[in-house]
Amino acid sequence: MIETLGRTSTPYEVRAVLSLSDRSPVADACRTGHSVWPAPGPPATADETPAVSVGALPLGAGDARLGCLMVVADGPHGFDTTRRRLLEMYAAQVVTRLEADGRPPTTSGLGQAGEPARGDSVLRRIRPGAFTLDLDTGGIEADERLLRLFGIAPESFDGRVEALLSRTVPDDLPALMSFVEPDRRARGVRNLEFRVRLTSGELRWLALSCRVQIAAAGLPDRLLGVVTDASQLRPRVHEVSRVQRLATALAAATTIRDVGSVVVTALLDALRADRVALAELEGDRLVITTLEPPEQNAWPGAWWSAWRAEWPGTPSSSLPRLEAALRAGTVRLWPSDTALQPDLAGLGPGGLALLPLPAEDRVVGVCVAGWDEPHDFGPEERSLLTATASLAGQALVRARAVDAEHELATMLQRSLLPRRLPALPGGVAVARYLPATAGLEVGGDWYDVIPLTDGQVAFVIGDVQGHSAAAATIMGQMRTAIRAYAVEGHAPDVVVSHANRLLVDMETDLFATVCYVALDMEEGNAWFVRAGHLPPVVRDPEGRTVELQAEVGPPLGVVAEAEFTMAAAAFAPGSVLALTTDGLVESSHLDVEEGMRRVGDSLAAADPADPDRMADALLGSAARRDDDVALLLLRYDGMAVRPRRAGWAVWRLPDAAVHARRFTTRTLRKWEVTEESDTVLLVVSELVTNALVHTRGEVRLDLTLIGDRLRIAVNDSSPRTPVKAASMDWEATGGRGILLVDALSESWGSVPLSGGKQVWSEIALPSGESGLLAPEDEATQGNGADHGDAAAAK
Repeated sequence: MIETLGRTSTPYEVRAVLSLSDRSPVADACRTGHSVWPAPGPPATADETPAVSVGALPLGAGDARLGCLMVVADGPHGFDTTRRRLLEMYAAQVVTRLEADGRPPTTSGLGQAGEPARGDSVLRRIRPGAFTLDLDTGGIEADERLLRLFGIAPESFDGRVEALLSRTVPDDLPALMSFVEPDRRARGVRNLEFRVRLTSGELRWLALSCRVQIAAAGLPDRLLGVVTDASQLRPRVHEVSRVQRLATALAAATTIRDVGSVVVTALLDALRADRVALAELEGDRLVITTLEPPEQNAWPGAWWSAWRAEWPGTPSSSLPRLEAALRAGTVRLWPSDTALQPDLAGLGPGGLALLPLPAEDRVVGVCVAGWDEPHDFGPEERSLLTATASLAGQALVRARAVDAEHELATMLQRSLLPRRLPALPGGVAVARYLPATAGLEVGGDWYDVIPLTDGQVAFVIGDVQGHSAAAATIMGQMRTAIRAYAVEGHAPDVVVSHANRLLVDMETDLFATVCYVALDMEEGNAWFVRAGHLPPVVRDPEGRTVELQAEVGPPLGVVAEAEFTMAAAAFAPGSVLALTTDGLVESSHLDVEEGMRRVGDSLAAADPADPDRMADALLGSAARRDDDVALLLLRYDGMAVRPRRAGWAVWRLPDAAVHARRFTTRTLRKWEVTEESDTVLLVVSELVTNALVHTRGEVRLDLTLIGDRLRIAVNDSSPRTPVKAASMDWEATGGRGILLVDALSESWGSVPLSGGKQVWSEIALPSGESGLLAPEDEATQGNGADHGDAAAAK
């Protein structure tokens, strides 16, 4: 297609369809990407018709070339250097308009037989105005078209640039002045869109392309430029509102999945696309994160397989058109009549849009939208697609950062929590921790299950104020401190008081709330303390729920001498205990009272036969959380086989070990434990002897039979823990006792008690021992030596 500029008396004829391999100015310019200015041709007729000048200017470059612009002028000297520069800037404006109209790139040839000349309407709309500005004097040579674009009558124009600047909107004037008054650094073609106000009051958008000519002294001399009406390129009001809604939605997207959901909604609803895919670019591989619709038959096999693969990722080079688009970083639109390779053609037989997602001077992903029915891409759609690509790219980078930080915070949080809960006699405990989705920082919620002596277990849940590394640090310290105080054998109120003083002494601005419940797994009796925390919720075997009420003390770390009241409760077998943090029951749209009521209702409706499902039911299905959530559940079943206990207060006599063995022999005979009696007596003798020799004060021996295990425990008043020798000097007279205990016991250890310690040993018994079926036995309390047969105890 040929467009003549000015009034030419003789057209320059070319064929309607050309090949890139042809030898002609048009083909040469399109093939090389450089303007071609051939020498003037001979007169067109024998009666001395003047020669004409011809120029061919490529439209676009590389894979994105759109075609070629051919210009013809009368006379052999129609295109001097100034006019050539102006025409090149005009060609750039043509490229912008063609891209806005959705003109697909041409790569195989110039035009197709029977194809309408889409550039015809573009050239007729542009009609640019040209000017030459003398930078020293401010005088400007402007054609009539330029003046009419500014709303100035040609006959009233005084030839001064100020007349044009006076029509510019004040907000856009500084940017325009930087073009009119360039410095030495202003090189190459520069582009600007600005507004002018016409005499009628109407605002008009204009697009300026200009180039500075440099004088011999290296200073700017003249400014050459073309100006076109850019109103068609500006988004309309409804387009702006669409982009604003898209930007708002993407600003709230905190995960990659959220970004994909927003983009899919924008393209499916606004442009009525039939399918949308979003993929991240990781290195040279595309990782597909979103496919909509998700049905397998809606996608080519390669795309579906890459999305569903265990290790997803398709090399971008496997899709050549995709790789080229990612490299260029520009939006590519293919109408229904474009030949595409099978994997791309299946995405949009009626039209395909490929949106590289740019961010931080690189491409971070790609979005593909396809239509089944023939689809024409108008300027408005192209504007929306370009805006979607830009905003989605920035949102994708933010989401990656959020995901990485959230994963790091979650990993830190989980590393401070118990890796697994202990198996409990007479009950099943489960726990859940969910990090907040609305923030990036690690939280201070924690839980713990602490086995204690004599069949008691402590259940702890707490929450440190704030979401930060400092809160996580305090949380770890509080959990460790409460566990240490509990294992020492302190009562619940003492444990919480000690933890409170410790946090006060840390001189931190943070405080912590905690609920501590100590439960006797054998009898079902519980003692609990609340320090500013939510009350425990209990579900009885009949399904009724109740909040355990007690006087609430202040949070830990507020008052050094705070008092914490201990309350009691009794659990029947089949009861369920629930401890939680406020993230489950309180949010911006839910008050605490209503949240606790919902917890009670969920606990009552859940099936206690499966504590894991019960915990999941309590958490609910909310996808977004304003705060962390910690949940600890215990189903108390009661002990099917009650432990049998016997105790002996050891006197400090020369034959104290003998009396301890006699007591043990009587107890084993009563419990009908015979096969491992020699082993038990030897362990008792060594533990009691060590306590008497190496400590002062009271020594106590306790025997506990639980199932097929016999536990031997010796309490003394020394905090020093016995250590097994790494090597043994056989000439030494001592040090072999702990080696014997270690060799004979299934397991053994030492735990601190208030003011002392307990050294314990467990010995496995044969499963046929009849002690398992014996009636409940009262604890034997010995206060002196036994005068029975000493030989029977040996």
